[in-house]
Amino acid sequence: MNQNTLSEQVHPDLNTKRAFLTGGATGIGNAIARGLAAQGVTVAIADLDEEAAKAAAAALGGGHVGIGVDVRDPDSVTRAFAEAVEILGGVEICIANAGVSSMRPAVDLTVEDWDFNMNVNARGVFLTNQAAARHFQKTGTGVIVNTASLAAKVGAPFLGHYSASKFAVVGWTQALARELAPLGIRVNAVCPGFVKTGMQDREVEWEGTLRGISGPEVVQDYIDQTPLGRLETPEDVANVAIFLCSEAARFMTGQAINVTGGVYMT
Repeated sequence: MNQNTLSEQVHPDLNTKRAFLTGGATGIGNAIARGLAAQGVTVAIADLDEEAAKAAAAALGGGHVGIGVDVRDPDSVTRAFAEAVEILGGVEICIANAGVSSMRPAVDLTVEDWDFNMNVNARGVFLTNQAAARHFQKTGTGVIVNTASLAAKVGAPFLGHYSASKFAVVGWTQALARELAPLGIRVNAVCPGFVKTGMQDREVEWEGTLRGISGPEVVQDYIDQTPLGRLETPEDVANVAIFLCSEAARFMTGQAINVTGGVYMT
């Protein structure tokens, strides 16, 4: 199978389900949106770039919707989730995927660097999950999947603030999973490794400058760290996220699944 192709595995239980997905206009989020749509899920793609969200939804075909959201703002998240519920007629799946990164040596980090990463990556997941959990508590059904990171398992140089935000996602995922388990609501996370996205392109440039090496050398270092011997694709992550949404993962909750090509194995 082509590395950029989504798995052909079919999860019939997902057909006719409805999903709210943040950060779905590009990258990993867009791959998840395409994968869910292929399973018969109607997707509300919520993104800070509303026009990009609408374009991504239109590319999926009829029935899907694009919504503007700022995951840092509780009012914006509440409104966006409610809009998705109203338009789709309900929501059974929540994917909190919106995320950002920046790079700087730990001693040079500014409060603005810290807050930017924490507010989008940790606060954004918290607010998105909270909106979903409140809805699922009323409906009695639902599943949540959060996007964490390899950096949520191993602190990454120049990404201390990013690592802290993603470690927070894993801790929150575990705590929320324990609270919602008695209701049958599952909460899990995926932890991608070195994924070939626009975000990675920026990081390669930043890291090359910080380490005094070229961009291609940074990329080769990523590959050398990966036992499976290539960069990860958004589809690699999407396949696992979709599995976690399905009944095939019905006895999994509170997990932070490594999707790293073997970079991290614990």
